[in-house]
Amino acid sequence: MDRRNQAPLVDSSACLCRVERSVAGAAAARLVPRAKACVQPSLRASIHPLKPRRSPGRDHRGGGDGGRRQCLLIPGLPDDLAVACLIRVPRGDHWKLRLVCKRWLRLLAGNYFYGLRRRLGLAEQWVYAVKCDGGGRVSWDVLDPSRRAWRALPPVPGEYAGAVGFGCAVLGGCHLYLLGGRDPRRGPMRRVVFYSARSNRWHRAPDMLRRRHGFGCCVIGNRLYVAGGEGGVGGGGITSAEVFDPAKNRWSFVSDMAALLVPFVSAVHGGRWYVKGLGAQRQVVSQVYSPETDAWSAVPELDTMVAGWRSPSVSLGGRLYAADCKDGCRLRAYDEAAGAWTGCVDSGHHVGSSHAVEAAAMVALDGKLCVVRNDMSASVVDVAAGQAGAPRWETVAGKGQIKAFVTNLLSTIAGARARAKNRVLHCQVLEA
Repeated sequence: MDRRNQAPLVDSSACLCRVERSVAGAAAARLVPRAKACVQPSLRASIHPLKPRRSPGRDHRGGGDGGRRQCLLIPGLPDDLAVACLIRVPRGDHWKLRLVCKRWLRLLAGNYFYGLRRRLGLAEQWVYAVKCDGGGRVSWDVLDPSRRAWRALPPVPGEYAGAVGFGCAVLGGCHLYLLGGRDPRRGPMRRVVFYSARSNRWHRAPDMLRRRHGFGCCVIGNRLYVAGGEGGVGGGGITSAEVFDPAKNRWSFVSDMAALLVPFVSAVHGGRWYVKGLGAQRQVVSQVYSPETDAWSAVPELDTMVAGWRSPSVSLGGRLYAADCKDGCRLRAYDEAAGAWTGCVDSGHHVGSSHAVEAAAMVALDGKLCVVRNDMSASVVDVAAGQAGAPRWETVAGKGQIKAFVTNLLSTIAGARARAKNRVLHCQVLEA
């Protein structure tokens, strides 16, 4: 690899050859070196594609028509037409394209291929769920809405395999960041890593300026903000806040919070960041941050939006939506004109109130609201269509109503044991 193409601050990633070999069979095993097989993430130097190497054959120097055909992406087609064909291959089959030849591998490893898919409206959005099992082990799965199935992914980086209280956010639409948190052995961390949906690898990012866990994080204007949490001297709370600018690839401090706060729910609405959590005296405190003025301000206790705001929630189309029941089958929206929360969508088929079917996250997926539950079932509703008529709920991943009822019944009987099962920590949408 030409070292001039390497990014100086990106120095780690995870190898996916183990999964590719398992799904591709013997044919893929011949193309993936056995020495690269891994269980834990390995280290790589850069996410930038490799430059094509010129082999010392006379055909590559322009002599002979056979060499010219060999250099084409698809024999018999100009490269521009070949790329036009390859960008239309469904995202779920891209791992097969990487196994065809080195030129296809380089094409799919760069930003040009996926940038072109986005500009032409061909990019697909997948849902990534970071979860924790009863033993405290962190793993993550991905949901392809077109195939309606979750798929287990290779292990997360080792420092997050047993971490708690870490943040999760998406930058650029295709980079999933894990940051901070508390390692069982090392305590609070400043560590930041990110996964690229385009290269299918983990990479290192600059560490945060403060160690913190149990903090709030959000993305405004493609900049990552973190604030509050714990991690100070003696494990106490902190009021500092900082922002990461991917264009400059560095962290910098912003104004401190107006008061000590350990967030438990936050959302971006109207270009401002609303945070709700516990204060120094364990009382409920709400604050709002404005990036334009770089200032925090306390939210009045009588503010109807924050007072009636519960997790999970998401902003879509300029409106803030939140779950109005435990399983997320009934939603409500905040009406700024009336200054009140109003019920807007009800599926009419509630799956239950146990911990297993509790709504853990809400995300925006292809212009619709997607509700993900702890049992990894997911439902999608088009809230925009609900304004003209009855909105249509669609199950994109689940066991069906009968199996969901049985699961809910068993979970209720089990009682406390149900809480020891899987729970979704974070849920994000990546586009590629």
